[in-house]
This record gives sequence, C-alpha cells and structure tokens, in this order.
Amino acid sequence: MKKPNARRHPLQNVRAFRGALLRWFGETAKSYPWRETTDPWEILVSEIMLQQTTVTSVLANRRFENFLDEFPSIEIIANAPEEKILRAWEGLGYYNRVRNLQKAARAVLENFEGTFPSDAATLETLPGIGRYTAGAVSSFAFDQPSPIVDGNIARVLSRILDIHEPIDSTSGQKKIWQAAGELLDQKNPRLFNSAIMELGQTLCTPRSPECLICPVRNFCQASSPADLPVKKPRKKFVAVEEHAFLHIQGGKILLSLGEDSRRKGFWKLPLREAERCAHLEPASKHRYVITHHKVTLHLYRSDPGDLLDGEKYHALTELESLPIATPVRKILVAEQ
Repeated sequence: MKKPNARRHPLQNVRAFRGALLRWFGETAKSYPWRETTDPWEILVSEIMLQQTTVTSVLANRRFENFLDEFPSIEIIANAPEEKILRAWEGLGYYNRVRNLQKAARAVLENFEGTFPSDAATLETLPGIGRYTAGAVSSFAFDQPSPIVDGNIARVLSRILDIHEPIDSTSGQKKIWQAAGELLDQKNPRLFNSAIMELGQTLCTPRSPECLICPVRNFCQASSPADLPVKKPRKKFVAVEEHAFLHIQGGKILLSLGEDSRRKGFWKLPLREAERCAHLEPASKHRYVITHHKVTLHLYRSDPGDLLDGEKYHALTELESLPIATPVRKILVAEQ
C-alpha cells in the first residue's frame, strides 16, 4: 500500500510534530537498562558500547550490566590495567572505544574533580567523545536540550525532510544536524531524543519502513522513504592472508601480543611471512571479517622457530583471563 502524502511540514508545524512523536513514544517506549538511569557514567558506557554493537547483542549477553558490574565508577576504570578493560570489552570489537572510555574517565577525574560536565560542548572535549556522544550524555543524563544524530535519527530525518544529499557527506551532515536542532523539544529533550531514535529502530527501518502506522506519517515529505537515506559508496573490503602457528607444549601455548591498530593489547597466535610457511601444509583454514578486512588465516600446528618480540608462552589455564580478540578465541576453541 502506498505511503500517504504529507499534510504538514515538520519544520513549519514543530509543536504538532513533537506532540505526535512523544504521544507515540509514551505508549510504546521500550525498556532498556540504560533508560532506567540518569547516571552520566552509565549512560556514557551505553552510548560507547552501542556505537558499533546492536541493541539486541548488548541485551542478549548482558554486556552493559556485566561491564558496569566490573567498572561501576570512573574511579575504578581509571585505575584498571588495560589488559583488564580489554578483557571486559572482548567480543564488542573496535577496542579503541574502551581505551577512550578509560581516558575520558581519567579526564573527568583530573579536569572536573570527578563530576561530569552537563553541557555537550564541554563533554565533547573529553577523549574519544564526539558530537553525538556528547549530546547523548547531555540530554539523557542531564535533560539538556542537546540534539543528537545517530544512524537511526539520520534515516528518520532524511525521510521526514526528503533530503537527497548523502547523509555522510559534509553538506548532508550539516542539514541533518540543523534539522535535529530545530525539531528538538527544548522542554523534553531526553524523551524527544529517545523517541526519534526509537522510531528509527522500530518503524522507520532501513528496509520496508512501516509508513502506514508511523506516528509522524502526516509530516513525512518523502514520496519513497525506502529509497532514503542516500549514502556515499561503501569502502571495499581488503583481502588479507595470515599464516599463524598453534604451538602447545608442556601445557603452555605460544601467543603474540598485538601491536597493530586492529589488535593492540590483545594476544593472538604468532604470525609468520608466507614465504616462511611455503613448505608447510596448513592444518586448517579460518575466515573472519574485522573492520574492512576479510581475513583468511592459514593455521599450522608446528613450532614457528625463534621467538619474535612480543611472543611468549602462556599456561593454557590463563587463556580465559587474557584479552584475546573474538575470532582468535573461536579458533582456539575449535582447534583444542
């Protein structure tokens, strides 16, 4: 069934738009653990965690609650060793997020006497905190009128306002953020930001948006919402071949401490150049994707020879407590 034509423009009927959205949210709002708190530390953790992880995954594995059980305050995470925070973040990927989370906690302690600033502009000065996250903490923790734009909100606004510029371009971002600020309910910023985000999560979805039951369908200017938003072409995946060794002796396994940007601080299987392994027959092959890399890992069950910098043997009983990237841990489980 065809989407109904817009009867009103959201920017010309702002109060009516806000009212329709908030009434719907009041009746249908989902309950999430991060919506049950106004603690800025807990909200910051949830926002950083959800940047690259789906709500479903965070809920199903109690990742949010488990992380806060281990690091319930900025004082505790500020003093934690990096190995411990990486282990707690394992499985969530994009590990610089948790490193920056620790840096932000330290900055609040050092620069703000342990009290989070409430305004978005000051929050954005914290390490690893961008415009969206600063606005989210400001509005969700302190109910400050700070607009936010994440993927869900950008999609909703591009359809509501029929924006055909790529939303990830400079001009597209400028239009989206300006609209978010103009539409924001100044009196109820926490509820409004939650509502417009949830609209994108539940009804105004990437594929097959449910326009006929959308609470703001009368304001939507797009004639074909499913064709929006427009984005710039995606980056192509880079194929990577890795040659790794699984060497266990005397109840110990040889591991290497990652130093590259993708695996810094994580233990992995020791790698060697392809030429070094040309005469060997792989015991198995494993494929996984990490960021924009499609990795094919050739695994050899033999001694790689002389140890390189960062390589050492660990007791097999230590594996559970070591920070190990999820793809590597899966390989270890499969091969043992």
